[in-house]
Amino acid sequence: MKKIYISFLFLGFSAVASAQFGYTEPVKNSEGSEYQFTKLALLDATPVQEQGQTGTCWSFSALSFFESELIRMGTKNPDLLAEMFVVRKAYESKAEKFIRMDGKINFSEGGAFHDIPFVIRNYGIVPLDVYSGLNYGTTSHDHSELFEVLNGGLQGVLTTTKNGKTLTTSWMTALNGILDAYLGKDIKEFDYKGKKYTPKSYAKAIGLNMDEYVSLTSFTNHGMYEKCSLAIPDNWAWGESYNVGLNDLFDACEYAVKNGYSVAWGADVSEKGFSFRNGLGIVPEDPSTIEVSGKDNKNFSNGGADRASNAFQTPVKELTITPELRQKGYDQKTTTDDHGMHIVGLYKDQKGTRYFLVKNSWGTSNYPKGFLYVSENYFKYKTINIYLHKDGVMPSLKKKINL
Repeated sequence: MKKIYISFLFLGFSAVASAQFGYTEPVKNSEGSEYQFTKLALLDATPVQEQGQTGTCWSFSALSFFESELIRMGTKNPDLLAEMFVVRKAYESKAEKFIRMDGKINFSEGGAFHDIPFVIRNYGIVPLDVYSGLNYGTTSHDHSELFEVLNGGLQGVLTTTKNGKTLTTSWMTALNGILDAYLGKDIKEFDYKGKKYTPKSYAKAIGLNMDEYVSLTSFTNHGMYEKCSLAIPDNWAWGESYNVGLNDLFDACEYAVKNGYSVAWGADVSEKGFSFRNGLGIVPEDPSTIEVSGKDNKNFSNGGADRASNAFQTPVKELTITPELRQKGYDQKTTTDDHGMHIVGLYKDQKGTRYFLVKNSWGTSNYPKGFLYVSENYFKYKTINIYLHKDGVMPSLKKKINL
């Protein structure tokens, strides 16, 4: 069943790529829209997938990014990589740190892009065909029960330590038993396409070098052009980013895409102007023109609340984004670390405004079939960080950060 589903996704992506992203221009963000997007750059990507009812966008988007990296490096049809293998191994390490820190760090479904290099370096990776993570009787991902059971178990372990008891050697075995039950037995060795692998030997075979990737961000509470550790809950592994100027951040992303490098993108998606159903992320100068009904779910794992406005149909004047305005949102918690996605293209509308084409992990129910267009202003305002290959960083910025 899984192989049929994946084949369908490949066919669906081919149809979208030919009809929506390159051969018929200009393209639109939704049916009936007056937006006219003209392609400036479009990169190869594997099919859109669906994270389901989980908070694991970081794994879906980062592995989509690395699959595009494999294509860029010359693999025409790369294996889809197993998001839930990464999630499983991250849970193991996250739980260990959580207990060592007496529960004083975040334990949740969330994560960050650098979790994938952490997992691949320490545990390896496997193909999606080898580890689907669907071991609990459904055909789509739903971690509601899994997380409650994991969290409950860890809270029990914490209670033991708070009562002055010495931890036994069994609690991690118990945690792995939960992961085995919901996601499937841990992979130690597997046969694939006529060869035998371990997760580490497979990671080596596909040829990705985890030391070749960097994270960029832009906030004024950190030293400029220095490394920083973003103070966001899902940065449980304390990964570092280079802190750069706001224009540098946008220019770096634009330069990368124009030069053949896709970009993993972490951002706030709870804003009125972010509408997956309308295939658009914008910052209207007057946000009151957007009506919101319903609410986004806690994991930002679907289209969320309905957002209705003429701004999604006709280009409008957007708010001018400054470093000060961006920082204010971060400081006041109106800009939060919500969602990970994958930037695979660059377009402009009929007024010359630039947009990134973003691949999401919420399925293909919207008009651009799983994609959306995100304006320069939205990107500048609501980006948490981007993740890309070192060679995709523009030379002038490399010099500033001594990369």
